[in-house]
Amino acid sequence: IQPQGRDPMAGKKTSAESRGTGMGISRIPRTKGGGGKAGFAPSTVGGRQPHPPKAEKKIIKNIPRKEARLALCSAIAATASKENVASRGHKIEKVLQIPIIVIDSIENLSKTSEVETTLTSLGLISELDRVKNSRRIRAGKGKRRGRKMKIAVGPLIVVENNKGISKAASNIPGVDVVEVNNLNTEMLAPGTTPGRLTLWSIGAIKQLDTLYYGDQD
Repeated sequence: IQPQGRDPMAGKKTSAESRGTGMGISRIPRTKGGGGKAGFAPSTVGGRQPHPPKAEKKIIKNIPRKEARLALCSAIAATASKENVASRGHKIEKVLQIPIIVIDSIENLSKTSEVETTLTSLGLISELDRVKNSRRIRAGKGKRRGRKMKIAVGPLIVVENNKGISKAASNIPGVDVVEVNNLNTEMLAPGTTPGRLTLWSIGAIKQLDTLYYGDQD
């Protein structure tokens, strides 16, 4: 998000003046030597805007700290609901349990093939295929603004310490890796829809109580 505004003098850099009354024409400002062409006024071609965007407008709304933490805790809880995960469209027919909890050695994976093998062994081959086949051209103007292709959101891997898995998983479409202390609501509930398919390392699970479910004051 970036501020946008208009030049305060936009549409006003003209010699247009009203000719006053008694001329048999409207009193709208007209340019000099323009054959009666109007200018300056908002209703004219090339005139100023009546209410242009202001660069000083506040475009970010701050959320209360407790409300933000409640939303994050709710999004974390939704990852443990099989109904919520399935309703997001994730393919979990072959997954034995939700949430998926893995040992901490997953943090040390350094090759894309190792991450793919791990996800496949957890029953996520259908999910990876779903994401891979979802790649399509974006509708609207975004396709000419550097984001032509659109792809579905896949599994999220939450670890205590990132020891190389983030780089290894970066080449797998839809898969994201995040350290537990960097979690946010958008990662767990993309598009405001809770229930993203999430893999938790044991170390990350232990950190949850300290980080998000500890002191509520």
